[in-house]
Amino acid sequence: MGGVGEPGPREGPAQPGAPLPIFCWEQIRAHDQPGDKWLVIERRVYDISRWEQRHPGGSRLIGHHGAEDATDAFRVFHQDLNFVRKFLQPLLIGELAPEEPSQDGPLNAQLVEDFRALHQAAEDMKLFDASPTFFAFLLGHILAMEVLAWLLIYLLGPGWVPSTLAAFILAISQAQSWCLQHDLGHASVFKKSQWNHVAQKFVMGQLKGFSAHWWNFRHFQHHAKPNIFHKDPDVTVAPFFLLGESSIEYGKKKRRYLPYNHQHLYFFLIGPPMLILVNFEVENLAYMLVCMQWADLLWAASFYARFFLSYLPFYGVPGVLLFFVAVRVLESHWFVWITQINHIPKEIGHEKHRDWVSSQLVATCNVEPSLFIDWFSGHLDFQIEHHLFPRMPRHNYSRVAPLVKSLCAKHGLSYEVKPFLTALVDIVRSLKKSGDIWLDTYLHQ
Repeated sequence: MGGVGEPGPREGPAQPGAPLPIFCWEQIRAHDQPGDKWLVIERRVYDISRWEQRHPGGSRLIGHHGAEDATDAFRVFHQDLNFVRKFLQPLLIGELAPEEPSQDGPLNAQLVEDFRALHQAAEDMKLFDASPTFFAFLLGHILAMEVLAWLLIYLLGPGWVPSTLAAFILAISQAQSWCLQHDLGHASVFKKSQWNHVAQKFVMGQLKGFSAHWWNFRHFQHHAKPNIFHKDPDVTVAPFFLLGESSIEYGKKKRRYLPYNHQHLYFFLIGPPMLILVNFEVENLAYMLVCMQWADLLWAASFYARFFLSYLPFYGVPGVLLFFVAVRVLESHWFVWITQINHIPKEIGHEKHRDWVSSQLVATCNVEPSLFIDWFSGHLDFQIEHHLFPRMPRHNYSRVAPLVKSLCAKHGLSYEVKPFLTALVDIVRSLKKSGDIWLDTYLHQ
């Protein structure tokens, strides 16, 4: 076993000192099934079948790279590569044959090489080093808004005007907490992963009432395979909305669960208002219970205890529930519009097995930056840079952006930047276009 073109039974771990078996992509392609997953990192072949359930980022994240070259994903997601390689060693079963390309399928080898050089240049420029002052300010202004909202009600009473102001302030605080926990989840604040994890639990749990494990489980999949059906949870939204290629598929199969040609209208009713209040709250609680994340459950409980104990004396039970819903609905509007301006209008469909750079660029775009947009969006106006370098602290995106633009220009890749209002409108336009495609396909095919 091990000769090129000689598939056989499952390989065991390579023995120390023994020659490594060699494989071709044809053999590797056969190992992308539940319970049978191989992947390639730095031309070495690993059998992750039994280990993927123990992967710290979740089994789906690593499993989405089954039978693929995962070298660039491996490098951009992990802080300490030498440490992680220790876990890979027992999974090693062979290497690619010398005549095999490093990546299966269509591959621009020069683009891959240039991106890796760019990544190294960013490291040499210290662009992966975080500014403690920047992130201390972010946490400080979140806490200040929490205190300010409570003081408004305490000093002015629970009337409509102070309650409305307090709800908006808390919604902004919650939005900024999403941004900060997002930074921590990507390990872009502290040099030690453990410190990022602990801080994320505090921000996500105590300040927001959600599970850090739940967020990382779904969000890392989005980063690994953006806008890919059944791999990116953010676009796997059928049958409520049809995006990209799903419009044609539903039309051909004559599926009509909702009036999809009007989805750009009912989006305003069930999209921005309800995502966090309903979908995220239910999904988050189910994840913590099913996956037995008891520590996250306690953190989340501490948020609800603090919130209700802080405002119950002013509003009573019905009033504090209404106040909580108002904050969540306002926060949900921010989340949907800000996180989707960079993705929904882009290519959405099934797996194309592209290289890292191409797969990120076809699924993302930027928004014209400003000091306000940088703050308001948590620097997600630099979504291209964030997706290419997810561990990079966001205050450095503007510094790496010219290098990314040069890379795109060299290889003829689209580096799309939109005005903020255009990006917002494009979400609705994209939904309408998908709905119209569904209707045309439904009626005529």
